[in-house]
Amino acid sequence: MKHYDFAQKFLALHDRAAALYTQGRRGAGTFFSADETAWLAANGLTAQNLYDYAEDYCGSGEPGPGLALAIELVRRDYFLNVQRGVPSRAVLDEAALPPKSAAVQDIAWLPRLLPKARAKLRGELPPSLMFCCGGDRAFFQQHDILPAEFLALVWRHGDDDSPVVEWVVRRSAGK
Repeated sequence: MKHYDFAQKFLALHDRAAALYTQGRRGAGTFFSADETAWLAANGLTAQNLYDYAEDYCGSGEPGPGLALAIELVRRDYFLNVQRGVPSRAVLDEAALPPKSAAVQDIAWLPRLLPKARAKLRGELPPSLMFCCGGDRAFFQQHDILPAEFLALVWRHGDDDSPVVEWVVRRSAGK
């Protein structure tokens, strides 16, 4: 696997996915060749990841290729260096997520976002969920947080929510 050209290849696939989506093609399984799908898997990604980015980008202009790349660079780093290139077999149970209205320290959405971020890091999001979906983006914008920055923060603190919550409180207060 080549590492140096990851960003260039990722952005090319992102652009292609957005173009296919704009042309009316639907379904993550229809977007990439077997070689491209294998390249995505070797980097800890799925066709669904790129499909979700394309769908949201074409619908709302966000998260866009830059944010998508930043997020996937964190995921790729975790996959290659923590998971040692071995994908998790677990899948997050969407029904187990806190409700969208749940709050911690008066910050709505954060209790739901924490397990989603951990699942994103481990590659355990079901196809029905996207890290940096519209609800996540509204949270990140409201609290002035770069999505990839949040993902890296969650990685640094593992399963300990407290320092992440405190960091979000400080960030939100300082904006």
